[in-house]
Amino acid sequence: MADSHSDKAWDEFKWERFLQEQEQRTEKYMELLEKYIDHPQRDEIIAEEMGWKHMINGEVREWEEEVEAAFADDADDDSDEEESGPSFERHPIYRQALAFNGELDELLDNSDEKAREHPAMISLSTQVSLATAKLAAALSNDEVEELGMSIAYLKRALAALTNGLDSTMHLLDGGFISQEIFQQLRDRLFGIRGDIITTMGEYRAEFRRRHGRG
Repeated sequence: MADSHSDKAWDEFKWERFLQEQEQRTEKYMELLEKYIDHPQRDEIIAEEMGWKHMINGEVREWEEEVEAAFADDADDDSDEEESGPSFERHPIYRQALAFNGELDELLDNSDEKAREHPAMISLSTQVSLATAKLAAALSNDEVEELGMSIAYLKRALAALTNGLDSTMHLLDGGFISQEIFQQLRDRLFGIRGDIITTMGEYRAEFRRRHGRG
């Protein structure tokens, strides 16, 4: 994706600002949806508040039509992935994170109810799931055409894992997990974290090579 005022590739910092803006708009949309969920003119009000001028005065396209159009546009590009799956699913870091999600599910299943429902345990599971989703976004292109975007998403995955580490320390301090389990969780978190940092370094070096900046 190029800057609207330049044909140069976006670096990670421009992507960071863009993603932050999108996250803020998503939060605003969710707040408006909750506020006007039962209002008979909900869609029109939200469109006005969000500044979606093209969706006002009866020009709203049905959500289903938008989705179908998106799939139709991408049908040719996706045909090669039907057998092998999306590229991110084959990436070692994503597979590590996905496996870790499974390990956490097993940990939850084997924990007592008090530990299973503790906010720190829920946070740990949520943050690892979030990190996995961010890794999917970062690693979704074999050619990594948008390196700045990939780095920005890797940074978000890194932040989620750091939050997950905080949660494991709360669980240990509260006596909800043993020192042995804590060490296992810590090793897994740091292992994925280290691979993300390495990949970020590689992507930054490649960005500088391609664009002479970074």
